[in-house]
Amino acid sequence: MQVDTVLVLFCIWLVGAAGKMVQPRGHKLETYKQSRLRRDTNMDGGGGHKPGGPIFKRSPDMTKSPMTKSEQLLRIDDHDFTMRPAFGGPPIPVGVDVQVESLDTISEVDMDFTMTLYLRHYWKDERLSFPSTNNQSMTFDSRLVKKIWVPDMFFVHSKRSFIHDTTTDNVMLRVYPDGNVLYSLRVTVTAMCNMDLSRFPLDTQTCSLEIESYAYTDDDLMLYWKKGNESLNTDDRISLSQFLIQKFHTTTKLAFYSSTGWYNRLYIHFTLRRHIFFFLLQTYFPATLMVMLSWVSFWIDRRAVPARVPLGITTVLTMSTIITGVNASMPRVSYIKAVDIYLWVSFVFVFLSVIEYAAVNYLSTVQERKERKLRERVSVNSWDF
Repeated sequence: MQVDTVLVLFCIWLVGAAGKMVQPRGHKLETYKQSRLRRDTNMDGGGGHKPGGPIFKRSPDMTKSPMTKSEQLLRIDDHDFTMRPAFGGPPIPVGVDVQVESLDTISEVDMDFTMTLYLRHYWKDERLSFPSTNNQSMTFDSRLVKKIWVPDMFFVHSKRSFIHDTTTDNVMLRVYPDGNVLYSLRVTVTAMCNMDLSRFPLDTQTCSLEIESYAYTDDDLMLYWKKGNESLNTDDRISLSQFLIQKFHTTTKLAFYSSTGWYNRLYIHFTLRRHIFFFLLQTYFPATLMVMLSWVSFWIDRRAVPARVPLGITTVLTMSTIITGVNASMPRVSYIKAVDIYLWVSFVFVFLSVIEYAAVNYLSTVQERKERKLRERVSVNSWDF
């Protein structure tokens, strides 16, 4: 009985000791949660802080630039400029005019031309209207262009093009109080020009620069020349070394793409007539002189072989060099050009002069043999008598 009583008391003592050991562990866990919570609160800037200690504030978002006064006046953030003006209504008319600054190069080998021009767009966007007491416009640079809607023009059949950026982007945006917008930029473009060289160098070429909206069909954007044919202005100092610029003119047509629809397309046509004097000096006169030089051999004694043979070979090689030089600066077309006909006819004359000497030399040799045989017969007959 006493043993049972001792065992019961010993079990009660073990339970009490286990309870005392669990209580500190739970107390430590609670202290860790409280310290973690207090540290997170201090990092977030919430909760209390020590008296006299610094108060940490959230730093502003530097990715959002503050709006300028002009942008606030135009209410840039109040509208969605990813959509065109009057979206869902009739197509927006966009007028265009062009000032041609220079016509830089015309390449027959690549069949292209390079032009520098001022491209100006005119349209009305009522979202950009602003109150004004003196009705004066506001002019901006390229920074505002990225925040509003502008026509997405591109040059059809262009190979290379870029907007000038010296000393800054050559872009100008002018907004009027009633919402009318003028958008101007200075561009250099290299575009394709299909040339017919069958009459080269007596040819006349007509090249075209084509302007079109990339995304907006004629249901959304109506592209037109602002002042008709007077929308194209040129600098009087424009000149080319090989061509005479005869005229510039403009046209408008519709272009159809099977997958997207109809688009308005503006054309700038210019006609070029080639100067002939350069080719007279570099091609025609030397070829003519080589033909005349080959004829000199006709007055040289046929027995003077060292004189006639080098002269004929020299004229033939010179004509071959002239033909090779002309073709090196021309595209490899599959048809005959006018200069090819002249050069190859000259080459045939020079070549025939060499053949003429060979024929004369051969015939004279045959004639001499016949005469020698005839003299031998005559001499034999005379000895018989």
